[in-house]
Amino acid sequence: MAFFISVYIKFFFIMTPFFVLSMFLSMTKDLEDSHRKAIAIKVTLAVIVSSMIILHFGKYIFDLFGITLDAFRIGAGALLFLTAVDLIKKDVNESISCPTDISKNTVVPLAIPITVGPGSIGVLMVMGAEMKDITTMTMGSIALLCSILSVGALLYLSVHMKKFAKGTGLIVLSKITGLIVSALSAQLIFTGIKNFLNL
Repeated sequence: MAFFISVYIKFFFIMTPFFVLSMFLSMTKDLEDSHRKAIAIKVTLAVIVSSMIILHFGKYIFDLFGITLDAFRIGAGALLFLTAVDLIKKDVNESISCPTDISKNTVVPLAIPITVGPGSIGVLMVMGAEMKDITTMTMGSIALLCSILSVGALLYLSVHMKKFAKGTGLIVLSKITGLIVSALSAQLIFTGIKNFLNL
């Protein structure tokens, strides 16, 4: 159970849910509530499919290109750190220019790379490679699914959260997420260096 909770929390914050929520609100601000909910469901499904593929088959990419797990830890940690810096610096109320028919953008950019960015992809590949047996992979997959559904629920209920978009609520939550993501990135990098140097 402790493993499940740990993986769930990591996945949840790695997907930067409050930043994703703010971007979703910005991109769907002119839509009706029913249309916004439909798009939230499509985004969630796209994130589930893409994340599961990366989690389960990412390790084969390591084998294909001869990349060691520790080298990828360091690279993924660096990308995740840049994501964290971007989260802390960026204005979550910044308006986004996008085509009028936002439904065409449910996979790109709403699912990828806003929800599942380069840092998230790297972490998913590392975690997938670390899950050696069926039990941990199953638990990890369920934890990932639950975390994605949690983010999806935030998007689905975004109609009730619009009042925070112009206040300080999303700003504070986004900055806190940035701090947590930066700590996760540092842990990835330190673990990669430690294992690489056999410390």
